[in-house]
Amino acid sequence: MGPVCPIYGYGVVLVSLLLQKYQNDIIVTFFMSIIICGFLEYFTSYFMEIIFKARWWDYSQRKFNINGRVCLENLVLFGLASCVIIYVTNPFIIKHLKMIPSMVQNVLIGALLVVHLVDNIVSYKIILNLKKVSNEIKDDTIEISEKVKNIIHNKSRLYRRLVNAFPNIKEKVQFKKWTLKEKLEDIKRQIRKEA
Repeated sequence: MGPVCPIYGYGVVLVSLLLQKYQNDIIVTFFMSIIICGFLEYFTSYFMEIIFKARWWDYSQRKFNINGRVCLENLVLFGLASCVIIYVTNPFIIKHLKMIPSMVQNVLIGALLVVHLVDNIVSYKIILNLKKVSNEIKDDTIEISEKVKNIIHNKSRLYRRLVNAFPNIKEKVQFKKWTLKEKLEDIKRQIRKEA
């Protein structure tokens, strides 16, 4: 998992925009960023589960969690990271952005928006492919294994990024694959008995 994950990017943007007026009070900034990041993470988890019918992360094994969607440990880390962003990273970036001509800034912004849009579209397609494969696992283990291998081979970099960002998806697919393998073995045993 790395910094190139949409929820982190949206979190940084929200914290940067909403907490500018509290910049003189680091304690307020810390706690407000915990609240902002907590809402963002909770509702992102909730809506992704509704849209994709899968749980993308689960903190239910950690102390002080809310429905497994957020946990205090991560929220404290988000609060600390937000303070670093507001008090160190943003001032550094703003200082150096002033040195870049506005025309170049506009081109960079446009290019980054295009990259972001393409990344979201490709990520969405990969997620839909994983969902489709996950649903098809009920039918044929060998065929599904081949489909998963093809998806991984064709989109390995983006797939690895998603799996790293949302490890529970990989476990879910692996569990379904294992369950089907067991069922296939049972069917083979039953066929041998009848033969």
